Order: sequence, then structure tokens, then C-alpha cells
Amino acid sequence: MGPLTGLKVIDLTHVMAGPTCTLMLADMGAEVLKIEKAPSGDDTRHMIPPKISEEAAVFLMMNRNKRGIVLDLKTEGAKTILRQLIATADVLVENFAPGVMERLGFGYEDLRKDYPSLIYCSLSGFGRTGPYKHRRGFDLIAQAMSGIMSFTGESPHGPPVKCGAPLSDITAGILAAMGILAAYTHRLKTGEGQWVETSLFEAALVQTYWQSAIALATGVAPRAMGSAHPLNAPYQAFEASDGWIVVGGANQKNWLRMLDALNASKLADDPRFRSGADRMAHLEELEAELGAQFRTKPAQYWLEALEEKACPAVRFTTCCRRLPIRRRLHEKWWLRSSMRHSVPSRRSACR
Repeated sequence: MGPLTGLKVIDLTHVMAGPTCTLMLADMGAEVLKIEKAPSGDDTRHMIPPKISEEAAVFLMMNRNKRGIVLDLKTEGAKTILRQLIATADVLVENFAPGVMERLGFGYEDLRKDYPSLIYCSLSGFGRTGPYKHRRGFDLIAQAMSGIMSFTGESPHGPPVKCGAPLSDITAGILAAMGILAAYTHRLKTGEGQWVETSLFEAALVQTYWQSAIALATGVAPRAMGSAHPLNAPYQAFEASDGWIVVGGANQKNWLRMLDALNASKLADDPRFRSGADRMAHLEELEAELGAQFRTKPAQYWLEALEEKACPAVRFTTCCRRLPIRRRLHEKWWLRSSMRHSVPSRRSACR
């Protein structure tokens, strides 16, 4: 049992942004019915390798806790089935290209007449208004247009670099789920459904708070800084004698704790590094001073010293190396004994 037990969701989404939204609802107990296109199903079924038990691993990741069927919505029989499902649903989520749901007869204005309490959620590349409303979008496109690729990478003079994680897809899914929950709260009070929408571009902009603040205040576009922070230092990766660690000496208190751990208290009185603004103004010199110090000893030595002084630090790791760490932590968000962990299987198409 989860907090959304009893909430029925029709999931007409595919790939990542929409499935992220419905995944979150499903993990909280909502009954999610994923409807895939005929004949090939969700595109993530074909993102292989890798596979797990003959299913694409990414499909399993994005669609746990959901049930599924295939409907060919170009046929009248499938449309009739979908209308029957909507009649008993609380939420419908879709991320088709602009205009597709309207052409199929399932746009919000079409459905609200018969189902005024339905919460209808749309995810798109650029929203349903404005000059780009008819454009299709991908995470890569959103990262480029939002400026993310201009300040991601090792050097301000390097080529555009995409963030490794699909930020706009995942963030759009989070925003959509949040919007649905807000609309559900409204419906509990009024009985009225609402149209919730977000876009990949808007979601990408959410990830640029620091950089947008700098650009709006100064008129200067922030550029790539590697792992360093655009407003605080030191807050980045450093190479020890046997590997990399990351250190969060982001405020004055942690900066002094870090110096204590490094036995480098003299740097606290260096006029180049006294305040956060001083350290940002002399970031290259700061990196050189600290880098030379960190390279003198192995990572574990520094991690223990920083931990003793309560300065945040951790060893650089990979997705595979992090899994044993995850198992040792409380896994509240990942596994809940009371929740289902099935994924939609292939069903014959309804036409």
C-alpha cells in the first residue's frame, strides 16, 4: 500500500520523460496502465544491449510497477477500448508529438466534456504555446537550447558537452508528477480535473538556476569549469596519489575545516583565499595549491582526515562501484516490501 493506492493512471507515454512521471506515481502506489503503440511497443524495448531476461534493461528500469497493453489507436476498436479505460481513470498522461492526441480525438478539450474530473497531463518538447510549439524535442536538444551544454565540460574553450544523465527528461517527469499531485489535491477539494503540462525545455531551464542568476546579474554567460562550482570554491574533484576524490569546501566553515584536515591553515590568511569571493577570483591558483597537497597522499588518507574534521568528501566512483554502497544504505526509495515490482509484458495488440 502506498499513498496513491486507488489512483488509476492511463499512461500513454514512451521513452523517458513521461515514463519517469508515471514511474513515480506507480512507486507511490498508483495503478498505472501503460498503453504501448502497435506493433513495436515503447522505443525503449529496442534500446539494446543490455538485456535482462530477454527484455531491454532500460525498459525494465522505466516501467516497473506498471501493467501494460498494446493498442493501435489508429483503429476505431482501440479507440473504443481507450475511452472505456478513461471512463474509470483519474489521470491520463501523454507525451505524443503536438496535435496527435487532438487528431485521435483524445485531446483535453475533447475529454473534459465527458470526464470533467479527469487530470490530464501533457509533456512535450517546448510546450503548447509559443513559436516552437510544433517542434519535436529530445533531451539533447533541450540541453543545447537551455545553455547546459555551454557550461558543461572541462574547458571554457572546448566543444559543447552534454550532461551524461538526461537531465531534461528526468526533470520533466518529476515536474509532471508534481503537477499531477497538485491537480489531485485541487480535485479532492473541488471535484474538478485540470490540464497539467510541462516541457523538456522548461525542465532543462530548471537545471540552470546558478548559471541563469549569474547571466541575468552580469550579462556574462557562464562557461565550462570542469567539476568546479560557479559560485563557491573549493567545491570540486581533486586527484590524490592513487585516485580521485571530490571535496565540498563550499562555505567558509567547510573551507577552514578542509585546511585543518590538510594541515594547511596558512592558506586561511592568504589574501587570495580569505573569502569565497577571493577564492573564486583566484580559482586557478587555489586549484594549484590544493592539487599539489592532495597528490602527496592516497585518497583514503584524505577521506579519513576530512571526515574527522566534518568536511564533506567522497571517493569518485562509477555506477557499478556505487551499487554495493547503495545496498549498505537504507533503500527506502528503491525497494518497498508493500509495493509491486512487475513491469509490463508484451500483450497482443488491440485493434
